Amino acid sequence: EAATGRASEVGGDWFDVIELPGHRTALVVGDVMGRGLRAAVAMGELRTAVRTLAQLDLEPAEVLSQLDEIARGLGAPSGVQQATRAARRPREADLSEVYLATCVYAVYDSVTRRCTFANAGHLPPVLVEPGESALMLDVPPGLPLGVGGEPFEEVEVELPEGALLALYTDGLVESRDHPLDEGLQAFVGALTDPTQPLEDVCDQVLNTLDSHHGEDDIALLMARVQGLPSDSVGDWTLPREPRSVGRAREYARARLLAWDMEPLVDTTELLVSELVTNALRYGEGEIRLRLLLDRTLVCEVWDSGLVQPRRRRARDTDEGGRGLQLVGLLSAAWGSRRTPRGKTVWFELPLPGADTQLTDPAEALLSLF
Repeated sequence: EAATGRASEVGGDWFDVIELPGHRTALVVGDVMGRGLRAAVAMGELRTAVRTLAQLDLEPAEVLSQLDEIARGLGAPSGVQQATRAARRPREADLSEVYLATCVYAVYDSVTRRCTFANAGHLPPVLVEPGESALMLDVPPGLPLGVGGEPFEEVEVELPEGALLALYTDGLVESRDHPLDEGLQAFVGALTDPTQPLEDVCDQVLNTLDSHHGEDDIALLMARVQGLPSDSVGDWTLPREPRSVGRAREYARARLLAWDMEPLVDTTELLVSELVTNALRYGEGEIRLRLLLDRTLVCEVWDSGLVQPRRRRARDTDEGGRGLQLVGLLSAAWGSRRTPRGKTVWFELPLPGADTQLTDPAEALLSLF
């Protein structure tokens, strides 16, 4: 769940909530330094770039590194390359053309209830656990976007079920009359009841801190932690041997029947076979199969190989090359992403009774020839 509260619609502050594969969510709050049209245009550029980078499923620190390059290119007439050269010669750079921004980018995984943060000069996230006082998370701030030269760090935090996570900009907690530390303490003190509806929590914070802002724009993003129940997850490790293809089909069939998802069995078995076979042929190390049941069914196949799968059109005389075409035909969505130890290939199926109609596997197979 997520809700937002803002005191102004104009300026360089922005926020975003981006759905990612595998029941993960990216949360973003950023602030372009300065005000007016110039800051608003830069904000729009960076917000669009964040959404694009998120869809590539990059790690949070890599997202900020790419954003840093983009921010340095915004003030350069000839683009990123000229901005990079200017950054290497700071004495020659025209500081009036430098776009600086702060940003915190977080990816929450509802299966593990873990959240990975990367921070570019932004204020720390605030966490409110049920029955506990709010606290600021220790996420290294790093340098603002547009400065360049330093890598960004990542911090992974396990979030308790039902906790509130707050991301915000400095307009909420800082003003000419109230120093930053005082505003941060007032903000933390205003987060007293994490069980309230999120809109009510946002309203309470904005009303409580009303005397602490006024000169700057405000962005406030709050999310309540909801993990995927353990009985909605199937997770198996398979040895690197041909028999694992049949075992993967058996595991998938048994779990879907236990979930009363019999209409999905044939399609899931077929696609699981394709992905596990690909992992055996082109991947490395042990293979991991994971099924996630929520609003849709998500199937993931993990291995230690770094080579990403590439869909190609098989010719009529080819014996293979149709596996990923089949995945594309039968699934609602599919893709791959890098992991710290390899890659994950996934597909998603609508649940029985949903508006989307399942494609018949036999018809899909025939259409490939």
